Amino acid sequence: MKSKMPGAPPLASLCLAVAGAAASVAAGAGQPAEITIPGERVFPESLTSTRDGTVIFGSLGARTIFRSKPNSANAEAWIPAGTVPGLNSIFGVFADDRSNTLWACSGTMGRPQPGSTPAPSTLFALDLKTGAVKGSYPLPSPGATCNDIAVGADGAAYATDTANMLLLRLPKGGNALEIWAGSDGAFGPKGGVLDGVAVLGNRVLVNTLATSKFFAVPIGKDGKAGPVSELRFSRTIERPDGMRSYENDSLLIAETGSGGKLALVKIDGDSGVVTTLKEGFPGGPVSVTAVGDTAYVLEGQLGLLFRPNADAKAQPFRATAVTIKP
Repeated sequence: MKSKMPGAPPLASLCLAVAGAAASVAAGAGQPAEITIPGERVFPESLTSTRDGTVIFGSLGARTIFRSKPNSANAEAWIPAGTVPGLNSIFGVFADDRSNTLWACSGTMGRPQPGSTPAPSTLFALDLKTGAVKGSYPLPSPGATCNDIAVGADGAAYATDTANMLLLRLPKGGNALEIWAGSDGAFGPKGGVLDGVAVLGNRVLVNTLATSKFFAVPIGKDGKAGPVSELRFSRTIERPDGMRSYENDSLLIAETGSGGKLALVKIDGDSGVVTTLKEGFPGGPVSVTAVGDTAYVLEGQLGLLFRPNADAKAQPFRATAVTIKP
């Protein structure tokens, strides 16, 4: 997985202006260098941001949605565990200002207790200002895991079903998720860990954490999925996790391999040129969001999640600011 991907574009030799080796952690005017999330076993898995600079975090361990106000260095519990029926461990979160919606993937971590039935994996729509429930949409396939979300220009929401390697779609105003792409195995067999999702233009882009691949799915005028194509980058992104679109042609990607990196990929057709913005995230980068030209990279420390009796103790949970543009 450390070798170059076959068929990489000719620009590979030019790529890797590893601006990151040089990119120091920094933030824009008034923005904190890091945002801290309170609690000992929070294990945040995703973050998102709104137009005004509010940053929102979902947590696997605390089953709570946290929120930091614009320019604040401290997140606070916003939607505590138990206040929304059916909202359990929180995977991906995605803020859509246009519809005033916070999308959140909910599921159950680990094996259920003997005699209990695990809650179904569900995509929740919450009011972006109040946190009130606007809707909930169980995933359609058995054993599903809702992982992350993106929203298209037409208001349709797209979610990854990690366990089944499927990309799902909820049309604007729809009442049920539909299997949109991947039922033919286009993203690879189960176990590939379909993970991050983003919308760039008229395409939905997804990645696979276990196999380190990226795919694009065109959005037809009728809303249907076009033919899936695999993307080739100027270097391999090792074990990609959360990713977000940036400007009109780029992706910000949390890269969990090799000690953790933040990568910026400029997309051109089915090719992409990678710039490493920062290397070294010891807590394991799981997600990224942009506030203006500052990226916040979330470290989930998920390696400790299933080790409640381990000697190692989680460090304070945080998202670190990285300048996207010099």
